[in-house]
Amino acid sequence: MMEKEITIYDLAKILAISPATVSRALNDHPAINAKTKSLIAEKAAELGYRSNTFASHLRTRKTNTFGVIVPRLNSNFMSTVLAGMEEVANNFGYNLLISQSLESEIKEQANARTMFNSRVDGLLVSVAYDTESFEHFSTFISRNIPVLFFDRVMDHPQCGTVVIDNEQAGYDATSHLLDQGCRRIMHVTGDTRRNVYAHRLEGFKRALAGQNLPLDNQLILQTDLSQEAGRMVAAQIDQMQEKPDGLFIANDLCAAVCMQALKEMGHLVAADIAIVGFNNDPVSQVVSPQLTTVYYPGYQMGKTAMTTMIGQLTGTKSPDNSEAIILRSELIIRRSSIRVGDF
Repeated sequence: MMEKEITIYDLAKILAISPATVSRALNDHPAINAKTKSLIAEKAAELGYRSNTFASHLRTRKTNTFGVIVPRLNSNFMSTVLAGMEEVANNFGYNLLISQSLESEIKEQANARTMFNSRVDGLLVSVAYDTESFEHFSTFISRNIPVLFFDRVMDHPQCGTVVIDNEQAGYDATSHLLDQGCRRIMHVTGDTRRNVYAHRLEGFKRALAGQNLPLDNQLILQTDLSQEAGRMVAAQIDQMQEKPDGLFIANDLCAAVCMQALKEMGHLVAADIAIVGFNNDPVSQVVSPQLTTVYYPGYQMGKTAMTTMIGQLTGTKSPDNSEAIILRSELIIRRSSIRVGDF
């Protein structure tokens, strides 16, 4: 039978001193006097204590674990991204430590600290709605632990990014509504501090400008894209004197709930108001009418992000992160946006 490893707690108990003192002495901390240090060192040697935390090796040993921080785990898109990451990571013998920020920078900072203390070999992040600071990622950069952003990204010269062309996707979605004859299009977006929503909004604006249509700021709603937001948008449209004839919502679940609420209020989807969502979540195919949406390659994004991260870690990919990796998205046209004649 194997003997149990001696821990600093065992040493502390035998020597009747605090575990913190033992730990500091073994790490040659200047606050501990020489006599105490040698006493602890002798006892440690006698009992065959092996430190797994000698300061000099603290950051040199690999844990074969990557940290992943996502805004929400209950999103279909994130589940597909994580499945793609998991597949590549497992093939290379890595594990994933996954946490969610619940759209809060404070929680994201706590997640990052946990990841750092767990000594992850690299960190992959999709940032929360309200994240402003890069500070909690700087710790990793300063220790040469690679950080890669995906989907919702922050710009930093030492961090790689994997995204889709959100501006083009927003343009395509809006152009489709314009092609269907819509002239008063409302855009429901998320927090525009995030690249994904800011860029989709830019695409929306570019499509309107291309048709010389004026930009009405009352038709741009910034929400948290939740199901509640979907109901709220429907109620707002219902009350409007001059209602929109097209609706581009930057997330499928919010779009599906909004569409359902509008139907219950007696509005005809497509005929009265054409609707486009975003992400190609399964909900887009179970609602009636089925929802026109933008296919977002989540699984591929996860695989690409993880492959890039492992490449950077093993040195097969140079850590030149000035170039973002941009994946293709695609508009999927379904019944919710096809206007059958001019009503």
